[in-house]
Amino acid sequence: MSKIIAVAELRDNGLRNVSFETISLAKQWDDESEVVAVVLGTADSKHGQAMIHAGADRAILVSNEQLHTPTAENFTQALMQVINEEQPTGIVFGHTSIGKDVAPRIAGRLNAALLSDVVSIEGQKQDAVFTRPIYAGKAFEKTQGKTETVLVTVRPNNIEVLQTDSSRQGDITVKEVELVDLKTVVKEVVRKVSSGIDLSEAKVIVSGGRGIKSADTFEMLRELAELLGGTVGASRGACDAGYCDYALQIGQTGKVVTPDLYIACGISGAIQHVAGMSNSKIIVAINKDPEANIFSIADYGIVGDLFEVIPLLIEELKQSLKAV
Repeated sequence: MSKIIAVAELRDNGLRNVSFETISLAKQWDDESEVVAVVLGTADSKHGQAMIHAGADRAILVSNEQLHTPTAENFTQALMQVINEEQPTGIVFGHTSIGKDVAPRIAGRLNAALLSDVVSIEGQKQDAVFTRPIYAGKAFEKTQGKTETVLVTVRPNNIEVLQTDSSRQGDITVKEVELVDLKTVVKEVVRKVSSGIDLSEAKVIVSGGRGIKSADTFEMLRELAELLGGTVGASRGACDAGYCDYALQIGQTGKVVTPDLYIACGISGAIQHVAGMSNSKIIVAINKDPEANIFSIADYGIVGDLFEVIPLLIEELKQSLKAV
């Protein structure tokens, strides 16, 4: 039986949502192949069970103390040992920091096709056609991999996750791997925490641009985001002005996001920013300049002063939540 490997990722001892999207895409790719979920690092049986409930036929928990801190080098070495044993026809990664680092290395070692930043799939097996944005999101291309093994990275929030089935059963194995001759070893990671919700996986993002005028205004955006169950982002202009940390930057040189709802506050709509958020499902723009470019891609636009509009939205939401 042919196999497809779905590479899962951990964060704060939990599986990232994109892990389940890799499993779902693998099932869509070939529903007759065995889908093998692979997670590296500190995973345990509950993570393996969750991946099987999400659609995987089997789970492999790859263990080595040095995998607790993921790097492109140690993950590549560990995954190659799994790949050499399993001989998959397809490998699916999240289009995340680690996925973008590791997938090209694996593709190079296998001399295999790599289709990156995939947002959807049509057809199955060798006839599968993958869609991905090009030219900073201005166009989409449909592409196929023609090598014996094909690698794919999936943009988070684009593949519909299969419904969890707690009755599904499958083998969960722990695989010890040996990592040799690592050229770099991470001694310590100091994480800069900007929000409890990962921007790339957030369903709602309230984003501020240079038009917010001060760091204090970000607290107003944060309050609106929290009421909507989301998180805050920013344009590069807001980051350059010192209104917020660069960890929040969305755009061509920042994070690429695809939330269900994106509220752009005081953002002009520069092409570099639009490249990172134009695939959001619903875009709401708030700007007092009716000629702002952001309105050309917005589903809903509010021409007005954000310092008047946002407090009104916050108050309305609070009243609505009280009434529930």
